[in-house]
Amino acid sequence: MDLFILRHGKAGKSSYGHDDAARVLTRKGKDEIKEVARWIKLKKFKFDSIATSPLKRAHETTTINASFLGQEDKLTTWNLLAPGGDPDRICHSAARYGKNATVLLIGHEPSLSMLMSKIIHGNGNGSFVLLKRRSGKNTGC
Repeated sequence: MDLFILRHGKAGKSSYGHDDAARVLTRKGKDEIKEVARWIKLKKFKFDSIATSPLKRAHETTTINASFLGQEDKLTTWNLLAPGGDPDRICHSAARYGKNATVLLIGHEPSLSMLMSKIIHGNGNGSFVLLKRRSGKNTGC
């Protein structure tokens, strides 16, 4: 399986008394995600599933990608991708698509780093630094 993992775009700040799940992407966050979607399209990746956390900012990120790629029919919401989701259950859900599948998961930190650690190290104790691309320059892989 080819598993792609994407953190949601930059979201507005959480404020006291407001629902964190309802935070939306900022203009900058939307622009970042459009740049990611362009790169994915350029690389001609096609997904069997584009799974998102139910939180608003992740769902917006997913909708932008799915729309840009013309793969709206592949969008699905997994409550498991919300903060605190169980990495084992996420892996199990992705595996249902089969060993030849290509799946894009869109969620949150630190849950995504814990998922990557589980996949690579066999436990959730590994440490990752997720870098982003800035102004046409790669700051990460």
